[in-house]
Amino acid sequence: MAYFDNAATTYPKPDVVYSFMDSFYRNHGGSAGRGDYALANNAKSIIDESRLLLQELLHCPAKQVIFTPTATIALNIIIQGVIASGAKSIFISPFEHNAVTRVLHHFEQLGQITVSELAVSQSLEYDLTRMRYQFDANRPDFVIVSHASNVIGLVAPAEDIFALAKEYGAITLVDMAQTAGLVDMDAGLETVDYAVFAGHKTLLGPTGISGYLMKPTAKLPPILFGGTGYDSANQDMPDSLPEKYEMGTLNIAGVAGLNAALNWIKDQTVEELYCKESQNRQTLLAILKNYEYLKVIGNVEGRKYVGIVSCLLEGISSDSAGIVFAERGIAVRTGLQCAPLAHRFLRTYPTGTIRFSVSALTSDLDFKELDNALRDIEACY
Repeated sequence: MAYFDNAATTYPKPDVVYSFMDSFYRNHGGSAGRGDYALANNAKSIIDESRLLLQELLHCPAKQVIFTPTATIALNIIIQGVIASGAKSIFISPFEHNAVTRVLHHFEQLGQITVSELAVSQSLEYDLTRMRYQFDANRPDFVIVSHASNVIGLVAPAEDIFALAKEYGAITLVDMAQTAGLVDMDAGLETVDYAVFAGHKTLLGPTGISGYLMKPTAKLPPILFGGTGYDSANQDMPDSLPEKYEMGTLNIAGVAGLNAALNWIKDQTVEELYCKESQNRQTLLAILKNYEYLKVIGNVEGRKYVGIVSCLLEGISSDSAGIVFAERGIAVRTGLQCAPLAHRFLRTYPTGTIRFSVSALTSDLDFKELDNALRDIEACY
């Protein structure tokens, strides 16, 4: 099978991720924060080290790392908490995932908030001048930006958008599910209140471990409650971090895998991994453009992208195309990719696209098998 669905979950992982997870869980599989014995202490050590590695990778030593099972849960904790704190005017990019838009839709239907889209031109330029006019007309309380679109891979100038948003006193959140560990961003900036990461995507770790970074001074009310192994007599959630937002038992095997991936990324460097993924994206584009029955969507010269390319296939719906590729051993994602807002903006709604996504670890054999499959499909026209 040739794998082109890395935007969903990167595969393969670095070999060290598999071996370290197996070794750690066989030898150190206790619960952290639930005892003073060796297994618990070893688990706590790997968790603490992983927090430090994330702070280093994302340039935010002063921010607190909170682990969650998924980026969706992380986004819910932040968004619902900020809304509970009084945010009403919320701005988002046109490329947000349902993990953001469904939460906002729920509260908009209740009449608690208004949601507006940040200005982006049809040439895929984030228009900061128009955004200023938008903010003048409707002062933002909360600005959310997907750092890279999971549909076309377009990278947003989050730092510039947040610098503008802070002039209006807005809280800011960047969704780095498609960029953490791949696109270098200074999440330690004072203009960044929250940054969400997904361990199983560009961080090259396993599923089931994600989280977010936050300013320790942020007043974010908890929306989930439970045991923390700390201050157990208190029926309120502890005020200390990360305990206030990390209830229940962490996925320690997942943290171990993420730890191995973070160390591997540190050795490779973010810059080198982005360079390799960009080269792989160019290889992918070159192959796709050889076939006239494919139309690439949302690729504009001069814009910055991660390794995602979306296409339309002439005469075949995107959902049907998924079966066509699967029958030829090619793993792709079809349809709306959990981002209907992006497809409305790109005018590919409601059918969506065929999404090909590479990583820095996509092999020459993957590309060869894709080219063979596309040639086979071409023969059917």
